[in-house]
Amino acid sequence: MIRATFQHLPGVGPATEVELWRHGVRDWTDLADAPVTRSLPDAARARIRRELVASERAFAERDVAWFGRRLPDREHWRLFPEFAAETMYLDIETTGLSPYGGIVTVASVYARGENRTFLAGEDLEELPAYLGRFPVLVTFNGSRFDVPFLHAVFPTMGEPPVHIDLRFLLYRIGLSGGLKRIESTLGLGDRSGVEGIDGLEAVRLWQEYRRGSRAALETLVRYNRADTKNLEPLLKLAVDRLSSRLLGAGHPVGAPAGAVGAASGAGA
Repeated sequence: MIRATFQHLPGVGPATEVELWRHGVRDWTDLADAPVTRSLPDAARARIRRELVASERAFAERDVAWFGRRLPDREHWRLFPEFAAETMYLDIETTGLSPYGGIVTVASVYARGENRTFLAGEDLEELPAYLGRFPVLVTFNGSRFDVPFLHAVFPTMGEPPVHIDLRFLLYRIGLSGGLKRIESTLGLGDRSGVEGIDGLEAVRLWQEYRRGSRAALETLVRYNRADTKNLEPLLKLAVDRLSSRLLGAGHPVGAPAGAVGAASGAGA
């Protein structure tokens, strides 16, 4: 999808992008040689070619932050799946809804097929550095809860260049409600062994662990990890549906395009 995206280019908004698609401009290479581009003044054509060359360079160098700075936040989802290897899924458990009345007990990060869990009183302080290893963050309602909570706990923690909040992305394809409700509606995700557990139960499990129950901690960690790993299939579904809606089911959104760099040297 990212190679069919033009909103990261100066002066291109949603309406212009749709018009480009309607006129058969389906990727960066198309734009470099499209009639709509050739009809522009020389200076404008040169600027577009420079921006497309820069796009190709950033893509080849896997510079996710470059695209994150230029794309509107609500369109950050377009960077997946091309940057799946740079993507992490985060969820935290807390003892309250506010960092001033509760603490982070457990936090899990799922990335590259592996889950890493951080525990209060053991290694939670290592979480910010670990998050800094991945430029694409995926959460469910994390922009309203997880990230602000963590910033209150770790004031110097940096912002990821790209943040995809699935709560709002899924709403765009008609799916609302809590994470578990959406999982159930779609039949996606695996909650084996932690069925029926919710946020309140997670608080109780933490309290049991603090009283000495290792089994309670194991259940809490399993629950927290499910909340992260289950985000991946939901993101894939949302990206597929939004891509098809924007471009049409027949457009190969993941197909590679030719290098713009070669086209940039051609005469207009």
